[in-house]
Amino acid sequence: MKKYTKQENSWIFYDWANSAYSIIITTAVFPLYYKAVATDAGVSLSNSTAYLGYSVAIATFILAMIGPILGAIADYEGLKKKFFLFFFLMGTVSTISLAFVPGDNWLWLLIIYVITAVGFHGANIFYDAFLIDVTPEKQMNHISARGFGLGYIGSTIPFIISIAIILLAQNEVLPLAVSMASRLAFVITAIWWFVFTIPMLKNVHQLHGVKREPNILGGSFRRLGGTFKEIRKYRTVFLFLLAYFFYIDGVGTIINMSTAYGTDLGIDSTSLLIILFVTQVVAAPFSILYGKLAQKFTGKKMLYVGIFVYIIVCIYAYFMKTTMDFWILAMLVATSQGGIQALSRSYFARIVPKEKANEFFGFYNIFGKFASVMGPLLVALTTQLTGSSANGVFSLVVLFVIGLAILAKVPEPDDKVNAA
Repeated sequence: MKKYTKQENSWIFYDWANSAYSIIITTAVFPLYYKAVATDAGVSLSNSTAYLGYSVAIATFILAMIGPILGAIADYEGLKKKFFLFFFLMGTVSTISLAFVPGDNWLWLLIIYVITAVGFHGANIFYDAFLIDVTPEKQMNHISARGFGLGYIGSTIPFIISIAIILLAQNEVLPLAVSMASRLAFVITAIWWFVFTIPMLKNVHQLHGVKREPNILGGSFRRLGGTFKEIRKYRTVFLFLLAYFFYIDGVGTIINMSTAYGTDLGIDSTSLLIILFVTQVVAAPFSILYGKLAQKFTGKKMLYVGIFVYIIVCIYAYFMKTTMDFWILAMLVATSQGGIQALSRSYFARIVPKEKANEFFGFYNIFGKFASVMGPLLVALTTQLTGSSANGVFSLVVLFVIGLAILAKVPEPDDKVNAA
């Protein structure tokens, strides 16, 4: 069995820590809880799904605006971890706060959800950029994929605990209202995320950066402007970001909207929770498998595989009618969800200048997040205009097709010439 350094293990373990947020808040318990609250308040199913889509779009727009600026500042020596800590604390504190929102206030739930999303994804900007500090380039695909794989495994533990509490409350085994059981899941998520981030905070340190200057903010804007002007010179980086802009939009939108879509199809909450749990279990080995196959067939070819699977997912979703259909769809997603994200992260880390890693990961974030504004809005608007969530999901096919076409023009990192 391969041994990893303390820094690699600590970095990998953050995926174990924060993946609880991904499954419980982004995908499973929070959307179900929010949909129940909104329905009780008289909001229609299609509108409550649309409002969730708009909330995701708002959060991602905020991140798109601040990501490159923060990344440029954090490229200065000694600042990366400080920014990581700030957003990590924003995410964990606001996640706990979800438990204290009055049970009839769906709007405040969405407002605080936006704050949790900014904290979660903001911390990930700097977490992703730390990949260059913890492992050599030849290990990046493997370490990145292992992080996602461990994250899926780790997230199942708080998810099982949360599901157990909710189901026991539903069956009146525990003397709790189902709404209170859901709120406990938010608290469990925040505690899990906080505790298992400690190794990352203790053992991972910034190795690459630029020297500090007297006017950090002004210098950051100058460097950001210079990079923005020069980014077209980094042909491999520029083309990859364009491809990523489109295909990762579809991936993120499906993750964020899957539970709301399942609810609209009439699938009960218990079935949805079980399906999502099995999805996490199946996704773990497939994430690691993507990393191993990338070493054999290259990361780019495995990205092709992931995109093709998601195109099939969107087409299949259009015809989906039953709970069994949702099971099939979820298993398809499980085969590629972690792999496509892990290999995108490591692919990008291998092609950027190390001393500008945060700044370039800020651009990675802005491309991903601007795309993530477009996807949920596309689903939300299509759903409202047609009255069908299936049409909304099907509309995402075009994003994967465009992303695939552009990715075909991107050279493999091993063959790259950053400056064209």
